[in-house]
Amino acid sequence: MEYSKRTLEAVELLKQLISTPSISRDESKAADIMEGYMKSKGLTTHRHGNNVWSQSSLFDANLPTILLNAHIDTVKPANGWQHDPFMPTVDEDLLYGLGANDCGGGLASLLQVFLAFESELPHKDFNLIYLASCEEEVSGKNGIESVLPTLPPVSFAIVGEPTGMQPAIAEKGLMVIDATAHGKAGHAARNEGDNAIYHAMRDVQWLSQWQFPKQSELLGPVKQTVTIINAGTQHNVIPAECTFTIDVRSNEFYSNEEIFEYFQKNLTSELKARSFRLSSSHISPVHPFVIRCIKNGLKPFGSPTLSDQALMHFPSLKLGPGESARSHTADEFIKINEIEGAIALYLDLLTDFKL
Repeated sequence: MEYSKRTLEAVELLKQLISTPSISRDESKAADIMEGYMKSKGLTTHRHGNNVWSQSSLFDANLPTILLNAHIDTVKPANGWQHDPFMPTVDEDLLYGLGANDCGGGLASLLQVFLAFESELPHKDFNLIYLASCEEEVSGKNGIESVLPTLPPVSFAIVGEPTGMQPAIAEKGLMVIDATAHGKAGHAARNEGDNAIYHAMRDVQWLSQWQFPKQSELLGPVKQTVTIINAGTQHNVIPAECTFTIDVRSNEFYSNEEIFEYFQKNLTSELKARSFRLSSSHISPVHPFVIRCIKNGLKPFGSPTLSDQALMHFPSLKLGPGESARSHTADEFIKINEIEGAIALYLDLLTDFKL
């Protein structure tokens, strides 16, 4: 199959990135590659830490601004790789390599779209900012959160996470809660002490059965799951403390703060949220870009996975090549024809678009 010049450019850039380990919080070399490539194409670049971006050369503060965003970092390779995760390997239409799908395909495709608007397309009714961000996989504070305050006001964002090029117009938020049930130590052979495990069990049981009443058509219910539990020092000592971790995935109807407050009222364990930052995100189904997607035959859906959208306080959606199910798996891959199709669809959706 013959591919367009922009697709071939995107694939070559993606191969360089795959060859350059960029585990979260260690992305400097990948950021160097992005910065060097963008400069080689005549773009004026900006950099903050390992975040690299460029904005329309004819930026007009009177026009709305659309952000094109994807991340450069990856998770660590999963067990079971048959290919070298840091050696880009092409097998017919498949490009294997760590980060190829999540989210190198979107990262490279959106950059080609930005370049097309800079060099080839006629006057448009909006500004563009292309941002290659870091620390997405760990929701790090040195990632997109550190850059957004320095950018011009953003009206809308496209996040290039793998969605099969269908628009994810909502995604669940994330809150991790560390819980501690308290009791009193005693000898297991005697009728003394107050077993903290039993207090924790009652709270865990409540969490397993409770459902918040507001359920989302796109995201379903709020989901809370106890994922880690620890207690005890030896077999004959009643434990005075039992700790457990609660993974909470929120929908758009409840803020993380509201959920935490409700848990505090109904659980006996001491609770501490690691962060309230990662809220559920949602864009109106009648937003002009969503309507444009629907007119192009695309089907909006709700995504259970978290992205940098959680840190965007403006309308945004996820739309990118690849499939979410491939992310964080052994032998991760992107199809080259998915990159080809993504570039074409992005251009189709954005050309002559008006906010």
